[in-house]
Amino acid sequence: MPTWEMLNREQHAALRVSRACDATWHFAQIVADEFPRAAPYYPILFTKHPETGAFYAGVVMGLEPGDNLLTVEGALPDYRPADLERQGFFVNDGQIVIDREHAGFAAARGEALFEIDGEPTLALKRVQQALHTLQEGIPATDDAIKRFLAHGLLEPIDVTLDFDDGNRLRLDGLYTISLDALHALPDAAVLDLFRASDLQLAYAQTGSLRHIRTLGRIRNARLSDGRA
Repeated sequence: MPTWEMLNREQHAALRVSRACDATWHFAQIVADEFPRAAPYYPILFTKHPETGAFYAGVVMGLEPGDNLLTVEGALPDYRPADLERQGFFVNDGQIVIDREHAGFAAARGEALFEIDGEPTLALKRVQQALHTLQEGIPATDDAIKRFLAHGLLEPIDVTLDFDDGNRLRLDGLYTISLDALHALPDAAVLDLFRASDLQLAYAQTGSLRHIRTLGRIRNARLSDGRA
């Protein structure tokens, strides 16, 4: 069970947070506001929550659990999703709480959370922004997904990759927006999606699928130098 503690500068002045555990994340949830920032770097796809069956959006950073193909020295060099930025930090009754057992916290390395004068460091400000992004963005993203579903726009996607060592990887349980279905919608429906800013999300998501090939190329390169 997590060890929850309310974040405060007296108790956690020496606590540091590290990005090194980015290397173990192959998938991270994102919200609608993150689509334009994430799409230049990662494939964005939809999947279902294993317990509720509800759809949510996320970025794929690796092809196998526990292996992020995009980190450099353990951390992501490009856009870092809010779900990763906030790791170990949560909101409970309007207060920030932390899970002291989370791998993101390190005793002697990483970034401090508080300045000497007790003010939040840049690292903590990024966490606060990430928590706000998720808190505000998850309901808005759920609403956008409901609209996509109402118009029949989500469809399963076949992600099957063959590698130079003869192995094949298949990623199951992923969904994409169907541009064919989108382009077949009546004008009134398209206008409604446009006014809700859903069209921007749809084109950012479908355009990001090109990065799946990038992940395949990176894994192939690791095979050739013996790192995979």
